[in-house]
Amino acid sequence: MDSTQWYIESFDTINRYDWHNILKLRQKVFVVEQFCPYLDIDGKDLTSLHLYTKVEEEVVAYARILDVGISYDNFASIGRIITDPNFRGQQFGKQLLIKSIATLKDKYNEVPVKIGAQGYLEKFYNKFGFKKVGDLYLEDDIPHYEMELDWNAVNN
Repeated sequence: MDSTQWYIESFDTINRYDWHNILKLRQKVFVVEQFCPYLDIDGKDLTSLHLYTKVEEEVVAYARILDVGISYDNFASIGRIITDPNFRGQQFGKQLLIKSIATLKDKYNEVPVKIGAQGYLEKFYNKFGFKKVGDLYLEDDIPHYEMELDWNAVNN
């Protein structure tokens, strides 16, 4: 796993084949696997950084990194956090979160960070320094929590 190559690209620099595979993975999980028809293409991709890794040219883990104000006022964010179902349990999700947080720190310093996490993943995100803020809410009929990153937990 240590030899895994990670890519960080803007929308303007991402390889069109990788972009195709990212969209394919997002549809595979967020629409088909989760039975959730929603508009995935929301305009935020244009100004996001795209973090991903591939196995044999297929994208297997992905997240988009959003600057302050794109998803939340006064917060940067990590969104569309995803691991291909065929590669779960192989530490890609863990590495994806570590790389996402490191990218945020590198690009934007220790700005406030908020995510909208699916409710069942609360404990997973807690391991990376995210703390639940607010009550459970439904987004596209899926229970979610807003969570904020505690940089002190990350830096210790």
